[in-house]
Amino acid sequence: MAEYYTSTWIVLGPTSVCSLILLLPFVAFRRLHPLGIKFKDFRNTFNRDKVQSPEMASTSAQFSSNSSSSSNLIRRWSHDVFLSFRGEDTRYNFTDHLYTHLLKRGIKTFRDDRLTRGEEIQHELLKAIENSRCSVVIFSKNYAESRWCLEELAKIMECRKEKGQIVLSVFYHVNPSDVRKQTCSFGEAFTNHEINWKNKVHIWRDALTVAGNISGWDIEDGNLVGMDSYLRELTSKLKIQSNDDVRIVGIWGVGGIGKTTISNAIYNQIAPEFDCVSFLENVKEIHKVKGGLHDLQKQLLNDITGENHYIINISQGAQVIQNTLQSRKALIVFDDIDDDLKLLEYLVGVPHWYGRGSRVLITTRDRNSLHKVDDVFEIEGLNHKDALKLFSLYAFQQNLPKEDYKILSSAIIHYCQSLSLALKVLGSLLRGNRTSEWESELHKLKNMPKAKIQDVLKISYDELDHTQQAIFLDIACFFKEEDRNFVSKILDGCKMFAESGIGFLEAKCLITFSHNKIYMHDLIQEMGWEIICQQHPNDPSKWSRLWKTNDIFKAFMSEEGMENVETISLELSKSKEMWFTKETFANMKEVLAKMKKLRLLRVYYSNDLMRKKYKTSLPKGFEFLRELRYLHWEGLESLPLNFDAENLVAINLKFSNTKKLWKGKKHHEKLKFVDVTSCL
Repeated sequence: MAEYYTSTWIVLGPTSVCSLILLLPFVAFRRLHPLGIKFKDFRNTFNRDKVQSPEMASTSAQFSSNSSSSSNLIRRWSHDVFLSFRGEDTRYNFTDHLYTHLLKRGIKTFRDDRLTRGEEIQHELLKAIENSRCSVVIFSKNYAESRWCLEELAKIMECRKEKGQIVLSVFYHVNPSDVRKQTCSFGEAFTNHEINWKNKVHIWRDALTVAGNISGWDIEDGNLVGMDSYLRELTSKLKIQSNDDVRIVGIWGVGGIGKTTISNAIYNQIAPEFDCVSFLENVKEIHKVKGGLHDLQKQLLNDITGENHYIINISQGAQVIQNTLQSRKALIVFDDIDDDLKLLEYLVGVPHWYGRGSRVLITTRDRNSLHKVDDVFEIEGLNHKDALKLFSLYAFQQNLPKEDYKILSSAIIHYCQSLSLALKVLGSLLRGNRTSEWESELHKLKNMPKAKIQDVLKISYDELDHTQQAIFLDIACFFKEEDRNFVSKILDGCKMFAESGIGFLEAKCLITFSHNKIYMHDLIQEMGWEIICQQHPNDPSKWSRLWKTNDIFKAFMSEEGMENVETISLELSKSKEMWFTKETFANMKEVLAKMKKLRLLRVYYSNDLMRKKYKTSLPKGFEFLRELRYLHWEGLESLPLNFDAENLVAINLKFSNTKKLWKGKKHHEKLKFVDVTSCL
């Protein structure tokens, strides 16, 4: 059965009212950073969890049909947050730190310190779970050893399902996949449980599987290796104790060396000292999109004030940012900036924009972007000791290599150039392999003349099977930053065994997850792009996947090839109107007919103004191919008269004029998602 949703309903619908009622006490999270979590992350998690919850959808229907029922949604909770954790792992460190910060921000939090643990979980604890707005589950190495913890979790999952309770997962030095699949320490714990608690094991396993898939935060030892020395030097350059001046500091280094990790660590450490904070990620990438600078300005203002701002143009945006910041002690991070003068002039600004005591961090690969900063922190990579430790954590899941692997480990670190990303990827690739297999991989590295980082990363890609490689390339070219469950269902429709493949890519450090979205480091993504381009250099009409506007235009205008194309992601905001011609769409009609392998098609705008301005009319006789599994076309005037959605898993027709998807009643068993937001 298809899932129908619109972003308008998400913003204004009754479910959002429910989310808002639940969200009010969490405003204090804006300055809570012990997890590396920003307030907007909590806000997005709550809204998404409520929107996607079938239980809350039912509540929404009742709300809209009878306004008096809204009073039933407002109840008196005994606590805002219930903390579930393994005491011996985190009670006196992470959990204590989190608990203290929650209380400081006026968030009423329950933890079970005062309860005496016995054979049976106490009624008082079950009531505490039921009467909490939100549960935060902190998964640690020994969490599953505790029957008490597993009983708590089962109750929490029950409340999530039956009462719509918000649940957040924190993976404290454990792999989320180990929680989902009950492997490693979680699997070992169940060896005993299977003997002593046979009647409850299936309930606990189900609870762990569901909880392991919930949006959350992954806190990993590997990210902290060598961090202390970096943070000491960066803190010194920032001169945090001085409140009389404004300091702008640059973090400079090659891709994959850990600039974002370091800036995020210092941000989380010092954020409580400031009146307002903002961490703008992927600035360069967002800026490349038409209207991207405008969007970055709005995001910055939203982070600073907690309110949405209407901005006419970037000049006005710069003035509003200056007026807003001048009276505030702010901490702002601009992550991944280049030397584009517009970015520096209209977004970063100059010191007098900021209030006294403010600190600004800029991360970049381009030294020229930092000509007006007060100081530069150059990251030169991990020293050999820290590089060996980081590599060992991923290759052996311990701080040092095993005896037989010491020489091999040192040699591999040399070829990784002590870059964190490469160490993680290769360590994950080699984990569990014999020394002979290590020697084979080392031989490949030695045969790469002056090995580039992408060549090193490609070794991991080469070890994937055909289906895993296909999933990897689909993510690199089409699905980056999409919801994991959404992607899995579409790829399953392509017969790709998605969950297994995605889990394998995660285990090999080729992708990561945050709030259930799939992320890929830009260097790994660029490596995927290069693999595709090398198929037929300079001839995109023969590539298997198309994602750059100019390449797509060139391919369509060539009037040949295109038989191998499986995915197209066309961002029309970059098109300079070259797509809005009869000639272009006539060519598109003929060329699309040749693309028998096309599975995924997305035509979209990243700019709101263009999205509303332009509509697309398909030429007469235009047909979508039956192999298509995902159709996303914004601004489409109408679907073809003979439109057949027999094999489609998802349809997204946002901002189109489509009034009817198809004639009559049709039974589409494969269709899971339909988005008709803002259709006329």
